[in-house]
Amino acid sequence: MKKLFAAILFAAITLTQFSFTTEQSKRDKSPTEKIAEQTLKKQIMTEAAWTMQQQPVTVTATSSPRSAGGKHDFFSEADYFWPDPKNPDGAYINRDGMTNPDNFVEHRKAMIRFSKIIGALASAYKITGDVKYVNQAVIHLKAWFIDPETLMNPSLWFAQAVKGQFTGRNYGIIDTIHLMEVAQGIIVMEKAMDAETTAAVKKWFTDYTNWLMTSKPGMQERDVKNNHATCWAMQVASFAKLCKNEVVLDSVRVRYKTILLPRQMGTDGSFPLEMARTKPYGYSIFNLDAMTMLCQILSSPQDNLWNFETPDGKSIKKGISYLYPFVADKSKWTLKPDVMYWDNWPIAQPFLLFGANAYHEKACLTTWQKLDHNPQVEEVIRNLPIRHPLIWF
Repeated sequence: MKKLFAAILFAAITLTQFSFTTEQSKRDKSPTEKIAEQTLKKQIMTEAAWTMQQQPVTVTATSSPRSAGGKHDFFSEADYFWPDPKNPDGAYINRDGMTNPDNFVEHRKAMIRFSKIIGALASAYKITGDVKYVNQAVIHLKAWFIDPETLMNPSLWFAQAVKGQFTGRNYGIIDTIHLMEVAQGIIVMEKAMDAETTAAVKKWFTDYTNWLMTSKPGMQERDVKNNHATCWAMQVASFAKLCKNEVVLDSVRVRYKTILLPRQMGTDGSFPLEMARTKPYGYSIFNLDAMTMLCQILSSPQDNLWNFETPDGKSIKKGISYLYPFVADKSKWTLKPDVMYWDNWPIAQPFLLFGANAYHEKACLTTWQKLDHNPQVEEVIRNLPIRHPLIWF
């Protein structure tokens, strides 16, 4: 009888603790997060239902004869390189901003699909608490990171190759920004995952982070002056957060404060290097989204990057203030339209939502609600690593 009473008492205490935790998590949601969940819930659950029917598709499912890598190596070709009309069989030539539709992009599509699947499953799990979404995610995580027949190597030697010039380039590292929602999804689902899978997946991300930080392409990408360096830092921060590598997280915070923000932002809040491109509107939005996510990933009570400002007044808040009017009303844009995809921007940009959350900006939130939350244009999706924002709160 005593044992039965003790068991009942333990169950009651556990249930009370669970209820308190659940209620506490509800109370802890910011008003912005609550509105975001209300806005996205139907789409998330529809997407999650689709993901429950999907089988894994990794880099081993397709290949290109132009790849210098092996079966397990990610391969892609540089977007803005085309056959030379004067020498059709020779090396490709650059046409900035103009995407070559004949390039090999199947690995990139597979990774974006993977990101969509994990992002949707993690979002649905966060909303419902149903472990069926976690179990389905584990199937895909094992295929990409653990199964020796289907896994992707934790390196990017052969991304954004250029025919006749490069078997791979540091610029290709930007292709793996879509692994960020995979990493964040794991953080959300980790407590419901088995320890062995979690450890193996974290080992993959640790290895990839080390490659990003120590390989020649990784260091070259880190030191690029524009959005590529921002996206390098954004990835390293995301993966280090998953692996709880505080040393790396601190180093990226320092890089944001001393290199990325000071060197890329103008004193008016614009990004001069992005504005000089043939797609200044899209690139400005893309870089602001990336810097915003750095603040979202890296900020802590002890070091809040949302409030950080350089001595000459540069800050993420100033960046949002500069670009917001052009996103709320694109007709106000003062430069020439982008050479491609001008009509496809803006969409529900992450900087609007997380900026609204950080600064209690109702206008940003309202604009985010009105814009497209489910873009279908491949180029837009390629430049939108954060498509499941609920998992980032």
